[in-house]
Amino acid sequence: MGGIGIMIAFFAGILGSLSASDYSQYTYVFCAVLVLTMIGFWDDRKDMRASHKLIGQLFAFFLVVVLGDIRIESFYGFLGIYALPISVSYALSIFMLVGLTNAYNLIDGLDGLAGTLGAISCGFLGVWFMYAGYAVEGIICLGMLGSLMAFLIYNWHPAKVFMGDTGSLPIGCFIAVFALLFIRENGEMHPSAVYKFHAPITAGLSLMVICSYDTLRVFLRRIRRGKSPFTPDKSHVHHFLMRMGHGHDQVAMFLGAIKLLFLGMVIMCSGLNEHLMFPFVVGLTIAFGSLINVVTLKRMRAKVRKSPPISQRYPIKPTATIKSKSTWEDEPVLES
Repeated sequence: MGGIGIMIAFFAGILGSLSASDYSQYTYVFCAVLVLTMIGFWDDRKDMRASHKLIGQLFAFFLVVVLGDIRIESFYGFLGIYALPISVSYALSIFMLVGLTNAYNLIDGLDGLAGTLGAISCGFLGVWFMYAGYAVEGIICLGMLGSLMAFLIYNWHPAKVFMGDTGSLPIGCFIAVFALLFIRENGEMHPSAVYKFHAPITAGLSLMVICSYDTLRVFLRRIRRGKSPFTPDKSHVHHFLMRMGHGHDQVAMFLGAIKLLFLGMVIMCSGLNEHLMFPFVVGLTIAFGSLINVVTLKRMRAKVRKSPPISQRYPIKPTATIKSKSTWEDEPVLES
């Protein structure tokens, strides 16, 4: 439940940095974050049913999308689509928030991993908002960055504190909401603006590229094997990297570096449009994932071939003392 500390630090930071009018612009976002913090807290304590968690999440996202009016309003010409009908806009925005929030929740499987990926996203958003002239949004994102950096001091391997659903659900929601804001503000910017991304949807989704790819990959893998996509297992990308012999901190830094690579590429190609960037980023993501799978399997097979048989590593030891007939006739249960 380390998320409690993250949320306390975050709200304390922005309350001391923003005026009441600035804070009121995002009242519904903060309410949604608090709702998801409570849902995560209860799930960490009592292990809620997935359907109950989903209902709570939908309520939180209703606050953001319908009451807060933070949503995908247009595709800005991508696939020939511009302004979306209001019903489609609401449905698509809530669907994206559900998907991205739970994708971030699922990546929280190693010490320091979710905190590292979240800090990178918040840092990118905070810097962009500040330079693009959105000071309030920039301060809010940098406030979350500061909270995550402080948390990582105690969550870095070997971790003393863990985020839990108390932290991963609200932070995933936070990043997803401000990614939607990032997409909207970029889409509405003048084409000649200095800090405009001409592929706003691709740039926004790149903030969650590791989480999104991992979730889709795991879900498809489970479905192919005839299992429920929500069945927990050890098939996430960070589990594969761990099987290669890497430690928690190495995996966190490796996946963080890949995310920085994607964001750097998006920044360098900010002048390209959506029709070029979207297939390029999707193709590159699949290529990276396939490469990791191939390398992991090769190293695991090589490791197995070099390892001694299990019988040599873990010799079988007798676990029961066999008594004579005269003894066990009187005692029905064998001593172990």
